[in-house]
Amino acid sequence: MDSQTVSRHAAEPDAPTAGTLKPNALGVLGILFFVLSAQAPLTGIAGAAPIAVALGNGPGVPAAYLVAGLVILLFSVGFVAMGRHVVDAGAFYTYIGKGLGRTTGTGSAGLALFAYCTIQAAMYGLYGAIVSGLVASHTGLDLPWWVWTLATMAVVQALGAAGVEMGAKVLAVFVLAEFSILSVFALVTLFKGGGPEGLGLADSFSPSAALDGAPGVAVMFAVASMFGFEATAIYGEEAREPRKTVPRATYLAVAVVTGFFALVSWMLISSYGASNATAAAGKALEGGDGAGFVFAPIAADFGGWVGDVLPVLLATSLFAGILTFHNSANRYLFSLGRDRLLPLRLCRLNRRHAPWTAGCVQTVLAVLLVVPFALAGKDPVLTLFSWFSGVAVLAMMLLYLLTSVSVVVFFRRARLDTRLWNTLIAPALGALGIAGAIWLILANFTTLIGGERTTALWLTLSVPVVAALGLIAARVRGRTLAAADG
Repeated sequence: MDSQTVSRHAAEPDAPTAGTLKPNALGVLGILFFVLSAQAPLTGIAGAAPIAVALGNGPGVPAAYLVAGLVILLFSVGFVAMGRHVVDAGAFYTYIGKGLGRTTGTGSAGLALFAYCTIQAAMYGLYGAIVSGLVASHTGLDLPWWVWTLATMAVVQALGAAGVEMGAKVLAVFVLAEFSILSVFALVTLFKGGGPEGLGLADSFSPSAALDGAPGVAVMFAVASMFGFEATAIYGEEAREPRKTVPRATYLAVAVVTGFFALVSWMLISSYGASNATAAAGKALEGGDGAGFVFAPIAADFGGWVGDVLPVLLATSLFAGILTFHNSANRYLFSLGRDRLLPLRLCRLNRRHAPWTAGCVQTVLAVLLVVPFALAGKDPVLTLFSWFSGVAVLAMMLLYLLTSVSVVVFFRRARLDTRLWNTLIAPALGALGIAGAIWLILANFTTLIGGERTTALWLTLSVPVVAALGLIAARVRGRTLAAADG
């Protein structure tokens, strides 16, 4: 067996053909912006860092980001090795299917869709609450959060239909804005020697600091902040020279995200002083404004105008993530339709060669996930955002684990790549690290979702239920297709 027989979409035609996404549309930077948008950097820092500092290992949180980055990097080695031989918009489910069998792969597609749709719905909840507050404070127009959420769904649908290049351009603006202000703050703090207690290198990165308090909680939130980097493979069909572009984009994304979160969190802690950071984060959370832990030192350095700009950037950060997950989910639906695992109508493309029908279905799914919370009058941040983000992270970690195992099995069977580090050692170590992350998530799931134990139990059970339903559906669909072809 050679790589040509394994790659289902290896060709890179100059013009798109029926049933294929637009080739040569994205370079390394274009894919990188999609990945960084999925990370929602400002959301990750403002949302996760205060909780990780207050409830985790305090000033040792930056070390937790490095540990999470190392685990993801190990996973990426096998992920990239597989991507050189399998180029498909289905990414995870295709990879898992190649190693663990078509039924397991197809079943995992349901889990992937569940993860992408729930994280997008979670972002819609926080986004709606933030935009509603911003509009009310600046214009006096006080509308419910779900009005802005539904309106944004229409905008996201339109941008998704406009093509992947348009989406990349929009995301580039938003990502650069939030990255710039956080990076400038971190670099200014670094070059001026840190805060009242100096840089505090040992306070944040020494083994004793990393293991202080509850390091598992910090690592859990750090891993959750890495969510979305796998989008590099999803856009493989639309990349220029995917066998070069996707690996470069993957490694660059992991390096940039890990370095960014570690540096910014370190400088945040330094700005308060390592001995004061934990108490400051706890006070911000108790006051119901965790983001204030992040915004306050930035405003102290750059002036009060930052207090007005950062909430806007937080909204655009969420919008960028929402658009990215819309594109990821509709490409999964497109790929499933092309493989005849879902109705072929999902393969319908518009004039810009974007997955039109799949995009519409994804938007409908978003509406179905969000509207019940609006009708029930639930708080969009405490329920929709908190619950669904926790579920999505758990589902995605399970996909990472299955993919790592699949990489090992695939290369032991196919022998397309004989490099032991790339196809056995790194994926196996990555699988162990991801299994540890899953254990940490399960052990601290109530903290992750900010809810009660009963709610946490039901949400946790939803992941294996979705996985089981996916497997059942895959078996039924496989028999149906076999009967039709026979």
